[in-house]
Amino acid sequence: MIRFIRNSFRLLAMARTLARYDALFPLALVPGGKLVAFLARLTAPFSRRSDLPPGKRLARALEELGPAFIKLGQTLATRSDLIGDDVAADLSSLQDRLPPFSAKVAKRIITEQLAEPFDVLFAEFDETPVAAASIAQVHFATTTDGREVAVKVLRPDIRYRFARDMDLFYWIAELVELTQPRLRRLKPIETVKALEDSVHLEMDLRFEAAAASEFRQNFEDDPTYYIPQIDWERTAEHVMTMERVKGVRIDNVEALDRMGIDRSDLLAKAAGAFFQQVFRDGFFHADMHPGNLFVDENGRVSLVDFGIMGRVDKQTRLYLAEMLLGFLTRDYHRVAEVHFEAGYVPRNQSLENFQQACRSIGEPILGKELADISVGRLLGQLFQITEQFGMETQPQLLMLQKTMIVAEGLSRILSPNENMWELSRPLIEDWMRENLGPEAKIKEATLQAGTMLRRLPRVIEAAEQASAVFTDQGLRLHPDTVAAMRGKPNNGQSKPGGFSRQSLVMWVAIAALAVAVYLK
Repeated sequence: MIRFIRNSFRLLAMARTLARYDALFPLALVPGGKLVAFLARLTAPFSRRSDLPPGKRLARALEELGPAFIKLGQTLATRSDLIGDDVAADLSSLQDRLPPFSAKVAKRIITEQLAEPFDVLFAEFDETPVAAASIAQVHFATTTDGREVAVKVLRPDIRYRFARDMDLFYWIAELVELTQPRLRRLKPIETVKALEDSVHLEMDLRFEAAAASEFRQNFEDDPTYYIPQIDWERTAEHVMTMERVKGVRIDNVEALDRMGIDRSDLLAKAAGAFFQQVFRDGFFHADMHPGNLFVDENGRVSLVDFGIMGRVDKQTRLYLAEMLLGFLTRDYHRVAEVHFEAGYVPRNQSLENFQQACRSIGEPILGKELADISVGRLLGQLFQITEQFGMETQPQLLMLQKTMIVAEGLSRILSPNENMWELSRPLIEDWMRENLGPEAKIKEATLQAGTMLRRLPRVIEAAEQASAVFTDQGLRLHPDTVAAMRGKPNNGQSKPGGFSRQSLVMWVAIAALAVAVYLK
């Protein structure tokens, strides 16, 4: 009851902020949302009526509501199936910016976390942060051994603030699942859980450092794509220090042109690197806005900020590759088959009808000029038709779809007349051949055979041990068990019909035990 009262008041307070920005429409998804919206309008009479589109108004309201709501907005930007294409597109530009906290507090946190005097760690420290976001802020510094670094410091009390807001999000999601059966397939509680997991990872900067380290290892042999090195001696739970990268933002086309950078070549590098992240590694940077990518005078792309990362397992990558290939070649029957094989669409649905739905999505998009084709938008519209076919939301693909949208937007800034997917087509074809062609199937069969051979000695040993037990000690069964196996009741009298249900169950159990021992 206390939780209900507390979150009810917090929901009303949130609604008042939404009302001031004329952005109450998300409350339509919440049970009793219309009443809450009505009360919010009464208590927030000075609404900021605006000609801005709904998504922009919502973005501004979320920025005022604070860090957790900014993260929620960024999550909703991936849910065009829930809030529509236009609002999702507007939220994708939501800026994760907050006023900075004092450099004095930052230095105190650094000293406490690293357990060293500050002047032993850094010779110089720029007290004005270069960036201040919802989770942390970044300062440039110079170590005592002369290396230029960027130091990321977690905001004080950020865990408490997020925990309070996450409780509200869970409460709303639980109400939606309880009272709105048609929305359960959208997995609101699971969406909040994914947001919570992501934020918890972001709030331990050691995890971000580990992600950067793994990313650096994945691209260590690529001279066109650079990941800065982590300074592990100056990294802890609330502090992360990494090599400082220099260059211009990748969307500063005027500066790129002055530097003599071939933007078409730059786009090909960025597209290839993005493809390698998703399909080769299954580990991708999920916050690829232009402020996180820098280009040096040699045209090398450097990537920073590894707080939000995505993973896609091998099987999902294979399904995704076949799905995209099916769309790009307009093989809608194969697209539909892949969805059924992956279990995304229930078997009781019509394959032919789903194929028709896929065609209705693909044709309007693929019929455009090559430069205007958006695979991210295609996936977004695909998620929107899921309700009709009982297709459950796939959280592992939502973050990827959002990242695709951001990457495609960046590609149009760099070279409006080119398509990033066409530029990376040779990589796509090679990967498909390696992972879906006859050679791949032979390789997979060989790997499985090798696994079986490695297990064979253990299987033989287990069989020998079982044989020894049976031979030396015998298999001792209770008299009632023996009687049941013979089809007799425990009084020794034969049961009419000869073979009883109990004896059948017993023999099945013995057979199962033998198989288990053999395969152990």
